[in-house]
Amino acid sequence: MSLITRFGKKAKKTIKLLGPGLITGSSDDDPSGIASYSQAGAAFGFGTLWTALITFPLMAGIQEMSARIGLITGDGLAGTIKKNYSHKILYLMLIFSFPAIILNIGADIAGMGAVANLLVPALPSFIFSILFTALLIPSIIFWSYKKIASVMKYLCLILLVYLIVPLIVKTDWTQAVKSSFFPKFEFSREYLMMLVAVLGTTISPYLFIWQASMEVEELKKKHKGFFVDKKFISRMRTDITYGMFYSNLIMYFIILTTGTVLYNAGIHQIDTVEQAAQALKPLAGNFAYLLFSLGIIGTGFLAIPVLAGSLSYALAETFLWQQGLNKKFKEAKPFYAVIAVSLIIGLCINFIGISPIQALIYTAVLYGLTAPVLIIIIMLICNNKKIMGHHTNGLWSNVLGVLTFILMAFSGAALIYFYFH
Repeated sequence: MSLITRFGKKAKKTIKLLGPGLITGSSDDDPSGIASYSQAGAAFGFGTLWTALITFPLMAGIQEMSARIGLITGDGLAGTIKKNYSHKILYLMLIFSFPAIILNIGADIAGMGAVANLLVPALPSFIFSILFTALLIPSIIFWSYKKIASVMKYLCLILLVYLIVPLIVKTDWTQAVKSSFFPKFEFSREYLMMLVAVLGTTISPYLFIWQASMEVEELKKKHKGFFVDKKFISRMRTDITYGMFYSNLIMYFIILTTGTVLYNAGIHQIDTVEQAAQALKPLAGNFAYLLFSLGIIGTGFLAIPVLAGSLSYALAETFLWQQGLNKKFKEAKPFYAVIAVSLIIGLCINFIGISPIQALIYTAVLYGLTAPVLIIIIMLICNNKKIMGHHTNGLWSNVLGVLTFILMAFSGAALIYFYFH
């Protein structure tokens, strides 16, 4: 057997193992995330590349804990909290999560519409936003979970366009490596604000909720009941590791692209994804501009179902509704109604005077308040033998959890401080 054949078989086997972790990681690079990473590259060049490296193990750690909760308990995060902790904690999580997720959906829909308008100027951006929403709602409601998961896997490939762009423009790879491993900090308000925005965009509470619920869906799809052995846990960890690595790799290359093209051209302020795409056109060429733009639209189609789905799962588990993307509409009407309503409200945000950049700021503040609390709850659950049995956290999981909490607590506090001062 040749080396190429062996590599092909190994790659095929690995791809087959990938599922919720890959989808979760890829959905983190949504249009609003791309806007934040683009601004980081435009404002500071390669100065924030190191954040992609440091957030990888932290993301992987907290997502692995969320996934393990779903696998071991057979419940999503909200359901597990409801069964084992005060309902006040659950309601507090929902109070902060609901507006943050809706605003995030609205910002993503607006970003997709604006970029589509750049590609087809004959139609205004709001028409595209309406069309995208009208396409997403029936797709999520009437497709089976298996089909949705399959489509999402393919949509993850769209993110690969961001690996191509730095290869077709002149990139200083030596400086990029130096900045990645030997960062120079700037103790300025602008730099710290940018770090907080990047961290808040990368480690988001809705990802914790989605991850736990998706692991339960995967178990149901494979008809394994809720018996989970070491092999199953190992596969989940492989999926999470690859998914979070992929997410951070894309993040790295977006910062690299905008740091190379926009920063070096003296363009240091990017507020929206369409501004980033538009600025690339005269500097990097039509091909780079087209790839960047198509990537934004594709990631929106991936991320919005994850955002709406995480909200719907949390509410369904809280109020004991029938739930699951594996169920037909007639079997889980309230569950699917939440998805549809959240997309419609997100769309309407574009017509009430809240700009996408304002929506992102408000989202980041709410995520900054929610994330540290959720991280503590996740760690408490994962260290509780009554809930997790012999699948409680090991030393490294706790170390990564504590570091993630400290980082997100600092980020949330700093963001609120800088925003109101």
